Amino acid sequence: MPEQAFVDRLHEQIGYEFAASQQYAAVAVYYEAETLPRLAAFFYRQALEERNHAMMMVKYLLDADVDVRVPGVAAPQTAFADVVAPVALSLEQEKRVTGQINALASLAREHGDYTSEQFMQWFIKEQVEEVSSMSDLLRVVQRAQDNPLLAEEFLAREAIGDGGGEDPTAPEAAGGAI
Repeated sequence: MPEQAFVDRLHEQIGYEFAASQQYAAVAVYYEAETLPRLAAFFYRQALEERNHAMMMVKYLLDADVDVRVPGVAAPQTAFADVVAPVALSLEQEKRVTGQINALASLAREHGDYTSEQFMQWFIKEQVEEVSSMSDLLRVVQRAQDNPLLAEEFLAREAIGDGGGEDPTAPEAAGGAI
């Protein structure tokens, strides 16, 4: 069974992952309302990915025979000053999550909870890709601020943030990945 300190922090992280999912859904809706369908699709995918991250954590706790709490989340930001602001917010969110994930791995290691530490390794790898793809997208959207259709064209051309498909090393999600 994982250390209680790790369990408590992982429950918090489940909330953060669900909040990230909600924020990405709100960003997707913003872009869809702006008739930027590729940006919207990118963020709808991100919303599902973050939801699945939360469900991977839920599954880990279920498998460890821990009572799981699914925390509520605050309402996401839905209004933005321009087409750059949602991506800038998303990059900051990914950087914050990276710190949270690293802290979870560190906590597991401090307590000699090597099973939980190993579980967190996939998320550490995932965060490198998340920060990289969001940084790339931010640079593109900043350059295309006056003509966001150029960002749409970039997303049509490039496979940014898709991770190359299914990752067979990913932890199993509770309920299966959707």
